[in-house]
Amino acid sequence: MHLGSCRHTRFAELSGSPLSYGATLHTARVLFVVWVTGASSGIGEELAYQLVKIGARLVLSARRENELERVKKRCLEMHQFPLLTSISLCFVAFLPKIDILVNNGGRSQRSLFVDTSLDVYRAIVELNYLGTISLTKHVLDHMIQRKKGKIVTVSSVMGIMGAPLATGYCASKHALQGFFNSLRPELTDYPEISIINICPGPVQSQIIQNVFTEELSKLKNTGDQSHKMTTHRCCQLMLVSIVNDVLEAWISDHPYLAVCYLWQYAPTWAWWLLHRMGKRRIQNFKSGVVGLSQYSFLSLFQGCYLDSLSICCVTARMQKTVLSLSFFPSLFI
Repeated sequence: MHLGSCRHTRFAELSGSPLSYGATLHTARVLFVVWVTGASSGIGEELAYQLVKIGARLVLSARRENELERVKKRCLEMHQFPLLTSISLCFVAFLPKIDILVNNGGRSQRSLFVDTSLDVYRAIVELNYLGTISLTKHVLDHMIQRKKGKIVTVSSVMGIMGAPLATGYCASKHALQGFFNSLRPELTDYPEISIINICPGPVQSQIIQNVFTEELSKLKNTGDQSHKMTTHRCCQLMLVSIVNDVLEAWISDHPYLAVCYLWQYAPTWAWWLLHRMGKRRIQNFKSGVVGLSQYSFLSLFQGCYLDSLSICCVTARMQKTVLSLSFFPSLFI
């Protein structure tokens, strides 16, 4: 485990398992109200289950009401407490408080720009970007009144780099990164309000089952996900980041994590790699083969299969420093 310039680390015990770097999640029990969007599947669903285990009060929202009710039912089986499964902005004022907003709703894309309708790009921006900042604006007003809270946005490593076949999706995630990194310094008068960006790499999720394609009416399932990080582990590492006010967390397996570092610190090499692999990915896409597991991206990074969490952060508290952490699986058994 590499701790960079961090002087020490502590792991809090939760149900017998080391869970968090630094601060403990014990204080979250019973006290926190967490609103999770996109909670009917994938990261949002799994995050709801993990939050239930630590006693958080949940507000869950999503577009698919039936799936949302399914998630609600399971949450109530795990822990009996009041839980809202749909909410309108006009109801925000009637909630006693919202401690944490998790902006998780969104859709991905698999199509070439030259073949894609502009209506698809408008829909991506409306959902992934404008929908997120619209909800954030209403909830932030509530947090400013209380002078505390956390706004967590599930961005993507595609908000850090680029990728072929996802021009609109990458653009929407870059927009989120730029927006929240600009919003953060506007809130310096409210040091107890945290803006946290989570950037997952490939994660097993239903987001690929209804990706945008060339036309709004056309959906595509992009197939195998066995090579991706499990949703359970991704959400576990998200909670580590949230409880410690990590301002930006990259959550991914290698070699994808290595590419993030390459893009950050050696962009010329990253462009070379992207051009090399991008051409092959487009060829596979045109021939009907999709998904990262169908081409030899991994072969460029032999021996780099450690499951890791990369945290690149500049925290709001002066006593914390910039650090890069790699957590090995044995620390989270």
